[in-house]
Amino acid sequence: MNFLQEKKTRNFYLFLLVISGVFFSFLLFLGIFSVYSFRMTLAGREMAASSYLLEQGVSPEVIARTWNHLEVTQEGRELVEKIGHGGHAQGDLWLLLRENFLPVFFVLIFGGILFFTALLLKTGLFLEEREKMYQEAEKVVAGYRDRQWSHLPGGGTGAVYLLFDQVEQLALSLKAECDTEHRAKEFLKDMISDISHQLKTPLAALNIYNGLIQDEAKELPAIQEFSRLSEQELDRIETLVQNLLKITKLDAGTIILEKSFENVSELAEVIKNHFLFRAGQEGKEICLSGNGDISLLCDRNWIIEAISNLVKNALDHTDKGGVIRIKWRAFPSIVRITVTDNGSGIHPEDLHHIFKRFYRSRFSKDTQGIGLGLPLTKAIVEAHNGTIEVDSILGTETSFTMNFLNPTKL
Repeated sequence: MNFLQEKKTRNFYLFLLVISGVFFSFLLFLGIFSVYSFRMTLAGREMAASSYLLEQGVSPEVIARTWNHLEVTQEGRELVEKIGHGGHAQGDLWLLLRENFLPVFFVLIFGGILFFTALLLKTGLFLEEREKMYQEAEKVVAGYRDRQWSHLPGGGTGAVYLLFDQVEQLALSLKAECDTEHRAKEFLKDMISDISHQLKTPLAALNIYNGLIQDEAKELPAIQEFSRLSEQELDRIETLVQNLLKITKLDAGTIILEKSFENVSELAEVIKNHFLFRAGQEGKEICLSGNGDISLLCDRNWIIEAISNLVKNALDHTDKGGVIRIKWRAFPSIVRITVTDNGSGIHPEDLHHIFKRFYRSRFSKDTQGIGLGLPLTKAIVEAHNGTIEVDSILGTETSFTMNFLNPTKL
């Protein structure tokens, strides 16, 4: 009987008990009344018969013995049949039954109809109220997914309300964690933003000083070499700060993507032109392959940066004579962009870690990378609701594949 702990269920069952008691009390009253009425009718007939016999001169003693005499004789049976009350002639008895019991029968039917009508009506109202409560709870729980925090139906006891209470406590716990995570992201974003802005001034000053040193030390090869290396390190620091700032903003969701339909062929051409001079200097080739009519809903600048990071990574790990291919293709529901190179490849041990920030492979020969290019690319792709995958054969080739949903086909 644990379900009776809930107030509404308990009230519902109490209603059933009360109305059932009232109904059966009514039936008992009708039964007693009907028996009493029938007995009074028979008594009236006996008194009428006794009055008639007294008028005919029959003594009271004889009349009294007549009503108390239960033995039926042949003469008595013949007399009853003669006056029309014997055999199948039961008109008077049927009249008595019809006058006394048929009304009771119809009253019982009517009472039963009322009883079950009230029962069904109350049950329907109860279930309808419960359904509304469940629908309200469903909307509240669905709102939790969108971080819309509100209270579940409460104010009662029982298993349902205990469940609602536990779900609400869980939602409050998740809300607290989300708030903490949001504050942490905001703090990290602000901190890195402040650091990057603070570094801009000293980096600019160092670049100026480095330029002055190079101008003043044209006749000193050692100082020239030192200045060149110093300039590379300053560029690395500046790239590191900028990439950290971009990743942090993407993580915090503070960047609003300005999406529009962009021609993938034109984007690829822009990226190729950006790296064309470097590729020529290093004796490498960048090849484009894809349909010129394919469009992608994206933020132009961010997508160019994501693909550029992959092309730069390919150039860094490809020897002279290498080929970097940018391919794109449209499927019924996605647009796929692939960047492939025939460079040194990625060691199988590193495939599951290359998108981690600052990850450095023990097999990599690259001493200049800072480990933020690929994580930044992944963050940009996922900000566009896309996915990125990598396949590599060590010493042969590496292929990065990006898949983006095509809203025109959904």
